[in-house]
Amino acid sequence: MTEPRDPELPFDDEDSPVAPTGPRDQIGFDDLGPPRGEDPVGPETTESEADDGDAMGLLDHLDELRTVLIHSSIAGLAATVLCWFWSAPLLDIMIRPIKSEGIYFTAPNEAFLTRLKLSGAVGLFVIAPFIFFKFYGFILPGLYRQERKVVTPLLIATSVLFYLGVAFGFMVVIPQVMTFLLGFGTDNLTPLIGVGPYFGFVSRLCLAFGLVFELPLLVFFLSVTGLVDPKMLLRTWRYATVLIAVLSAILTPPDAISQVMMAGPVFVLYIGSVLVSLVVTRKKRRARELENEQLDKPDME
Repeated sequence: MTEPRDPELPFDDEDSPVAPTGPRDQIGFDDLGPPRGEDPVGPETTESEADDGDAMGLLDHLDELRTVLIHSSIAGLAATVLCWFWSAPLLDIMIRPIKSEGIYFTAPNEAFLTRLKLSGAVGLFVIAPFIFFKFYGFILPGLYRQERKVVTPLLIATSVLFYLGVAFGFMVVIPQVMTFLLGFGTDNLTPLIGVGPYFGFVSRLCLAFGLVFELPLLVFFLSVTGLVDPKMLLRTWRYATVLIAVLSAILTPPDAISQVMMAGPVFVLYIGSVLVSLVVTRKKRRARELENEQLDKPDME
């Protein structure tokens, strides 16, 4: 018997046909995406690249924040050093309401520390807008154009109201409060006021007035954003009066003069901010209704 022979192919190996080329064998294969079920890159490369991208973004933000903090600290230190050279005139201005009574320091370093604290407080007070705008510049890239239109006026209003509150507290309230409190002395009971405690009293009272004068801005912001209804705030003005009185009693010394002088202006500012919020929200509501009417007109046609 003859052994079976392999069937002869009609062509030799050299003439064997080449497997048909697919789309991934053509030029430009790199431009095509990966086959289904396959990762575009290895898992190790993917995780490392993702981690590097997130880390770089976070590090960039932290580096920018560090720059803002460094610039603010340098500005505060420079302002404190400059104010130190005028610390004596500034101290004379601070003790002017009780100049007739006299003021003393009871420790060898009390006068030096008080002048240093006064220089730091005045320096920060002067450069506060610079610090505000540095932080505003830090968050500015993350805001939309519409948000920038709202945040910029709010930042300016915040600075203006804070300065108004501090100025009102120092120029109007403190002289009246000191006259009232020192009036309780007698012929045998005379005041002996230390410069350290007096500086603490004045600084706390001025800071309290500066912060309380921000309350109308808070009310306006909550009303415009829709978190609070201005009409409801206007109807509940009695409760607001009680809250303002309680807040004034907490932030001021335990005397009626300072409490009334804080509660009165704050209540006026509160009512004014509610009225302004009412007008602004009404205009926004009308603009929204007009926009809805314009959108509904094509559908009706």
